[in-house]
Amino acid sequence: MQTVWSISGAVLLAGALAIAGCELKDSTAVPSPLQATAVYAEPEGAEIVVLDSALAAEVLAESAGIEKLTEDRFGWSEGPVWIKEGAYLLFSDVPGNTIYRWTEQAGLESFLQPSGYDGEDTAGVFREPGANGLIRGDLPGTILLGDHGNRAIARLDLETKDKTLLATDFEGKRFSSPNDLVLTEEGAIYFTDPPYGLKGEDESPFKEIPLNGVYLWRPDEDGTSVVVIDDSLTRPNGVALSPDGGTLYVSVSDPEAARVYAYSLGPDGMATDRRVFVDLTAMVEQGFSGLPDGMAVDVDGRVYVAGPGGIHVLLSDGTPIARIATGAPVANCAFGDDGRTLYLTSGAFLARVRLQATGLGFEG
Repeated sequence: MQTVWSISGAVLLAGALAIAGCELKDSTAVPSPLQATAVYAEPEGAEIVVLDSALAAEVLAESAGIEKLTEDRFGWSEGPVWIKEGAYLLFSDVPGNTIYRWTEQAGLESFLQPSGYDGEDTAGVFREPGANGLIRGDLPGTILLGDHGNRAIARLDLETKDKTLLATDFEGKRFSSPNDLVLTEEGAIYFTDPPYGLKGEDESPFKEIPLNGVYLWRPDEDGTSVVVIDDSLTRPNGVALSPDGGTLYVSVSDPEAARVYAYSLGPDGMATDRRVFVDLTAMVEQGFSGLPDGMAVDVDGRVYVAGPGGIHVLLSDGTPIARIATGAPVANCAFGDDGRTLYLTSGAFLARVRLQATGLGFEG
């Protein structure tokens, strides 16, 4: 059963969102937020906050509403990916160790269970044993996933459900719980490895790598070419690439440093500098639910960041355009359908909103 959250009118929203400044060690300042000019809301808790009406007109459909597509049934929904061949959405319930399939015709179905660890956790290793981030595959008929339970980056064949582990360790030590990932045009994978999948997180006796890193995996004959992009982040989480592949975005889901960083990438794929793209720590302090998490990018380079208060829509220079809120924390988002629908994994449920903008990968 679908519940439609439509937009029925405009209500003035006073005040502006406070965005904190960046640390001195980073190279550029955070763009100043614009004052919110309008908020459209129905029902209570679900709203689209317009921060710049001219810029938002290029993104938001005039009659856009937020649709709730499922009941509240998931432990923590994550990692949506649209499968063009078949026209369906896959997404994860990480603590539920399940990947779900959603279509307009059939609604919600279980697609893969278990999605991560396949066995009994007698040693008490896992806090979240399932798959997390899902993205389109590097081979036809596949997806790639951050596999908490197998502590790996994996490839999944959508027909056979066979799984191949691509990256399992760094310098002989097992990853903690690979979380989110993004594929380059050359077939390399940037991914994050926070400790969220392990019971006790940083204090887990099963955590082998002391850092919580951002990594780059490059395919080679052994499949083991992994290098560190950044070893200094407390809770690296979502990752995305700009349309030209020259900028890597990484979110940090640390309530005391709730930021998204932008890394300039050299020809070798390594970061040449880092800057604060947006700092949302002030919104966490103000009580907005959620933390910086998954991201999507459209063909014009706008970035859609799950964070406190919902999905933050930003220009490529960090200028805020709008915020899409579902009334619950949003973990991630992905473009689907014809590329102009944004699907939102929002804690216990799945939602979507129709846009004017077109998602990266849906050109033509």
